[in-house]
Amino acid sequence: MRVPLSWLREYVDLPAGETGRDVADRLVRAGLEVETVEQLGGDLKGPLVVGKVLAIEELTGFKKPIRYCQVDVGDANGTGEPQNIVCGARNFAVGDKVVVVLPGAVLPGPFPISARQTYGHTSEGMICSARELGMGDEHDGIIVLPAEYVPGTDAVELLELVDEVLDIAVTADRGYCLSVRGVAREAAIAYGLPLSDPALLDVPPANAYGPLVKVEDQAGCDRFVARSVIGIEPTALSPLWMQRRIQKAGMRPISLAVDITNYVMLELGQPLHAYDRSRIDGAITVRRARAGEKLRTLDGVERTLDVEDLLICDNSGPIGLAGVMGGAGTEIATAVEDPETGRVDGTTEVVIEAAHFAPVAIARSVRRHKLPSEAAKRFERGVDPEAGKAAAQRAVDLLVLVAGGTAEAGVTDIAAPHPVHSITIAADHPDRVAGQEYGRETVVRRLQEVGCTVVGGDVLVVTPPSWRPDLTDPNDLAEEVIRLEGYAELPSTLPTPPAGTGLTESQRLRRRTGLALAGAGYVEVLNYPFIGEAVLDAFGLDADDPRRTTVQLANPISDEEPSLRTTLLPGLLAALRRNVGRGATDVALFEQGLAFRVDGTDPEALFNAPRLPVDRRPTDEEIAQLNAALPRQPRRVATVLAGNREPDGWWGKGRAATWADAVESARTVAAAAGVELTVRQDRHAPWHPGRCAALYVGDRLVGHAGELHPRTVKALHLPERTCAMELDVELLTADGGGHVEGPRISGFPVATQDVALVVDATVPAAEVEAALRSGAGPLLESLRLFDVYTGEQIGADKKSLAYALRFRAADRTLTAEEASAAREAAVAEAVSRTGATARG
Repeated sequence: MRVPLSWLREYVDLPAGETGRDVADRLVRAGLEVETVEQLGGDLKGPLVVGKVLAIEELTGFKKPIRYCQVDVGDANGTGEPQNIVCGARNFAVGDKVVVVLPGAVLPGPFPISARQTYGHTSEGMICSARELGMGDEHDGIIVLPAEYVPGTDAVELLELVDEVLDIAVTADRGYCLSVRGVAREAAIAYGLPLSDPALLDVPPANAYGPLVKVEDQAGCDRFVARSVIGIEPTALSPLWMQRRIQKAGMRPISLAVDITNYVMLELGQPLHAYDRSRIDGAITVRRARAGEKLRTLDGVERTLDVEDLLICDNSGPIGLAGVMGGAGTEIATAVEDPETGRVDGTTEVVIEAAHFAPVAIARSVRRHKLPSEAAKRFERGVDPEAGKAAAQRAVDLLVLVAGGTAEAGVTDIAAPHPVHSITIAADHPDRVAGQEYGRETVVRRLQEVGCTVVGGDVLVVTPPSWRPDLTDPNDLAEEVIRLEGYAELPSTLPTPPAGTGLTESQRLRRRTGLALAGAGYVEVLNYPFIGEAVLDAFGLDADDPRRTTVQLANPISDEEPSLRTTLLPGLLAALRRNVGRGATDVALFEQGLAFRVDGTDPEALFNAPRLPVDRRPTDEEIAQLNAALPRQPRRVATVLAGNREPDGWWGKGRAATWADAVESARTVAAAAGVELTVRQDRHAPWHPGRCAALYVGDRLVGHAGELHPRTVKALHLPERTCAMELDVELLTADGGGHVEGPRISGFPVATQDVALVVDATVPAAEVEAALRSGAGPLLESLRLFDVYTGEQIGADKKSLAYALRFRAADRTLTAEEASAAREAAVAEAVSRTGATARG
């Protein structure tokens, strides 16, 4: 909201020496966010005066039309003689009043003006456009003033070129500050001065003679005021003072009737709409749209309406999108003069609408039609339902005063029952919230300054004013007292934290996991938890895959990703693709986060959350209901790899990342959790069917790892042979995990024995490894698979697995016989359990 300081002073008698920055400082301390204070005309220096065009000589022989003008500037030039000025504009004629800047003046920029030789003549100044004076961006022609102004009049004062404008960022709960009236109220409180309320007008009561109005949807429109003005002069123009205030507030003057409605909206905060009464067919009706209805709005776009849209209609159908934008069919007509008869046709009778619409209905229509407007911005944040009568009266008065109209006696005021909302609050509640003693008198005074009605002693009954719908509970009232007394006055008291136990086991595991993966060369990323159907299609998931059943967002950031993720891989793969696209050829990323799964929940309780009060702690039953209403949110960890896992260098060629690296990242996570993984071959989308590993802890499936399916890689535009891993951390640690202990280092030497076993190609290496561990006994320190061989030498459908076994005792040096015996026992167990035969 842009508020000119000169306009603000009209309602609050600010001290004469107060600057815009001084006022901004007071408002900021009262809780408003003043973003900037704009200095208008700060580098402007006169003489800048009104001039009358006496003669125009058209100059030829140049690339563009040029005029040599004689302009009467009165005594402003010190001689009283006409000023000779060269000008390229074409939108003025002899006898018009214009704005002239004389030599010695400085225009905004700064741009000094002097007499100069141009186009073969001496130009003694300049005839100004709006942009040259800092009044706006319009530069198509110069400013043509109304005829009543006298040549030589100071145009700086006439056009209010020197001013300060406060640009205030109004939050959603302070909608009343989207008006000069609202900001003036805050300034009056901040300075301890009285407010000259522009809404205190004599308004006639409602009667049966006003414009016909029917409100069919009182939930969407609980107040509708309508007034009529007839006999308006179609050629009447908005006065300069009104145009300048509208411009300073950031809007554009359009026509007299429209400018008046915009001016009153800026002044009082009540959006208005003006209809050409001759174009309204029957009664004005407020209702919801019907299926298939259309409306051409004032911006010239024909819009297909939704059944939830709130409309203004007449007998012909929709004539406006309520609270958002009017329809072209009842637009105020521009004055047009008939060249033959000289008759001027235009709007002469106007109906003024001042209504109060439901904020949610307006907000949804704005987003549905992508049609933001100044009126909608105010209705969304809450408009004073009692301001409509005063706003309509103010608009009527201005139409009578400026446009020569006559106000009809009829007043329509339809109001739905509106129960009075009162809040009971202990007089010392703000003291307890702030940790500072204010006292009852201060609390009552501050609440009354806000506009509340306050009665009671130690317990106060407070009725908020109609323009503050955000005041709904005791803490809102406490906040008002605290902000007006000053946040800067609150004592800085550090809370004493209770003694804690440090990080939880879950937090420790997250840290260990992150450190372990970072140490293994992965970079952590944080992605938005949103996905779309397209990425699930690219993964090749079956129609009944639980990962396709997603939680839909009510108001998604992007229509392409309207759901919460059921897997971490979409975000990780998108991050990998972006990094590769920006030149990072070797990428290894990981993420820890939540997935959102509907499977395994109670369908009747899901999303059926109770609405809880704010004045007490929820009961255990209510908390259980809340938890049951949420989808499952398993914590997961995932990695993705592309390019080289080991880089090229002087030491030799690098090694490309493979499915084995993805499996190894899972082992890294398992080691951080203190559990051991078993790896088995599997087929699971989106992984390659021949390069996919299922990860188990005991007999419990906890995740998958491997190389992605080529179709998925192509669909997502990923590098070839991209690999990925994803683990469910909760399943990984379902047995409680274990405290990760440092390895015990024996001071005795190790005994290394190698063994090569031939097994059927279908036997998992994990089964062979488990058998070797079981047979080797407690002397086995570690076991590592270092070679896999297939070929003619061992026969078809066979494979050779070579393992390095390390044996060590904690209390002695093993003999060769002990190490060999342990090796033989391990081989015997493998032969027994897997049908293996020793090779060589």
